[in-house]
Amino acid sequence: MTLFPSFKERLRRLLTATLALSLLGAPLMARAEGQLRIAEQFGIVYLLLNVAQDQQLIEKHGKAAGVDIKVEWLKLSGGSAINDALLSGSVDIAGAGVGPLLTIWDRTYGRQNVRGAASLGNFPYYLVSNNPKVKTIADFSDKDRIALPAVGVSVQSRVLQLASAKLWGDAQYNRLDKISIAVPHPDATAAIISGGTEITGHFGNPPFQEQELAGNPNAHIVLKSYDVLGGPSSATVLYATEKFRKDNPKTYRAFLDALEETASFIRANPDKAADIYLKVNKGNTDRKLLLQIIKNPEVQFKIAPQNTYGLAEFMHRVGAIKNKPASVKDYFFDDPHVQGGS
Repeated sequence: MTLFPSFKERLRRLLTATLALSLLGAPLMARAEGQLRIAEQFGIVYLLLNVAQDQQLIEKHGKAAGVDIKVEWLKLSGGSAINDALLSGSVDIAGAGVGPLLTIWDRTYGRQNVRGAASLGNFPYYLVSNNPKVKTIADFSDKDRIALPAVGVSVQSRVLQLASAKLWGDAQYNRLDKISIAVPHPDATAAIISGGTEITGHFGNPPFQEQELAGNPNAHIVLKSYDVLGGPSSATVLYATEKFRKDNPKTYRAFLDALEETASFIRANPDKAADIYLKVNKGNTDRKLLLQIIKNPEVQFKIAPQNTYGLAEFMHRVGAIKNKPASVKDYFFDDPHVQGGS
């Protein structure tokens, strides 16, 4: 397992970042039916998108609906960058945590009306530390640094805030923000495994959290997202503007149909799904580790959102969002698969 990025990998990331910045500066343009730009991030939580890309399932369902869909894929890091890309018109579908979705839903309420399109499944997220003194979040000191995708925006940051509110009260919900820093998952993972850096905690996602636990004998779980949220929950979701959904009904429907097929494919073919992840991401993640994650009973591949409203209610209670959703249907589009969502 390669922990530190090679020169080629660093160059690829630089080029990706440069492309992202150029896209963010692009003017808003009308998008014709049959064009789809998707922004995703790092980790196996995006496996549904990896399989859909490899198997060209969006294109398949588009042709069935009489539309030739051209799909473009962009990889960014952090909910803030993802949201900026969506609002600038650089992408059509954004992939990020529930936290960024709720932030942009609130920000665009009554205007662009960004809402969730689908979940990418239920995954437990771990806050891992390599500091033996840190047993709970109360043990973090000013000398520690907690890496996560985006401070105060990412779902990891919001879950950490919720845990802090439960421990210290709502008035101190953002108590740990001051020692949190935005770091891409691959880099944070390398820091936790190697040790010797200011980063002593990483609130990540699969497979990075599992790599940390396997790669450093001092690495241990400090917090689990399922414990904070009260059970299995959709951590990562896909969302879009109301205009894109309205102006591109066939493309949007083909996208959802492809996700439904992808979820069924992964549940039936975990080994093939692991191979696709390795192929698409061009990584050296241990295949056995990937299969353990995919087959983990706590991991559920489905596109209906689950157990997201508690975080929405908390964010409104502490003033992180101004608008209070009455239910999940307020911040997810009213599509059939959302009817049983929560």
